[in-house]
Amino acid sequence: MLMPKKVKHRKLQRGGRIKGVAQRGSTVAFGSFGIKTMQVGMINSREIEAARRAMTRYVQRGGKIWIRIFPDHSMTQKGAETPMGKGKGTPEYFVAKVKPGRILFEIDGIDESTAKKALKLGSDKLSVKTKIVSA
Repeated sequence: MLMPKKVKHRKLQRGGRIKGVAQRGSTVAFGSFGIKTMQVGMINSREIEAARRAMTRYVQRGGKIWIRIFPDHSMTQKGAETPMGKGKGTPEYFVAKVKPGRILFEIDGIDESTAKKALKLGSDKLSVKTKIVSA
């Protein structure tokens, strides 16, 4: 799974509402086809890995896949049945915060129908609404 090698602060604040649309990373840059988000969300590293595996399995050593997001924001959780207070929980997983319009994955080197099917399989693993776009 993806996670940072080193972080400045182990426990981060959640942050407020994610507003606006993506300015950076909103066009297909490396491949021919990509998955673009249609809503705000936090995609955790397990979802990214599941999507990558699904797409890689489908293309079977054909084509190249790029992951355009990285989970760099730690999310904490307190233990089950822990009373209120006693500080913040331990970091449990990492998420990538995405805005609408952000390209998540790109694919190239295979025909259009195979690429679209692979991207569909990958997008089914994600917790945000997406659409398939071409360069």
